[in-house]
Amino acid sequence: MAELRRHLVVMARAPRLGTVKRRLARDIGDLAALHFYRRHTAALLGELACDPRWTAWLAVTPDAAARDPRGLWRFDGPVLAQGRGDLGRRMGHILAALPPGPAVIVGSDIPGITRRRVWRAFRALGAHDWVFGPAEDGGYWLVGARRRPALRLPFDGVRWSTPDAFADTLANLPDGKVAFVERLGDVDSGADFRRLYAAASSRTGR
Repeated sequence: MAELRRHLVVMARAPRLGTVKRRLARDIGDLAALHFYRRHTAALLGELACDPRWTAWLAVTPDAAARDPRGLWRFDGPVLAQGRGDLGRRMGHILAALPPGPAVIVGSDIPGITRRRVWRAFRALGAHDWVFGPAEDGGYWLVGARRRPALRLPFDGVRWSTPDAFADTLANLPDGKVAFVERLGDVDSGADFRRLYAAASSRTGR
């Protein structure tokens, strides 16, 4: 039997002023937050979409942006609508909409996501039903599912956007074979933003 194709999904919000990185925008302003989000997501798509080991998908909200992708990023792969509901419902919708094969979903605004880290997650799905990349704020930047046998989603009752989101999700998988990859941090404050660019400047010698 031929090996099933792997699927990598980048979840993103259509880059509109005042609608993205709202916590960061409170510190650096809506326009700066939008520019950061656009640049970072474009770089992430460029990093991940070219890898032949998986098919890259872009899943966007609001759904209208998937139907009319003008104003989104340059991306040659398929574009999905995330659907309605909280984050768990939207991730469940994505997992159900994809063709057969192991699937990994990542957020679009986490520095440190690389092809190497994504590939590590796909490799973990060879022996596990689920894989997670924890985030420093108590959520997670990556979730992956082998999707066979039948998928039982672990997203009910999760307190999204709180320090309990990751723990709540794991509590819904008491009997599952779960693997983990590296913990990464988000950029949600002006201090995070300054640290990120200070680190980038030191690497380039500026």
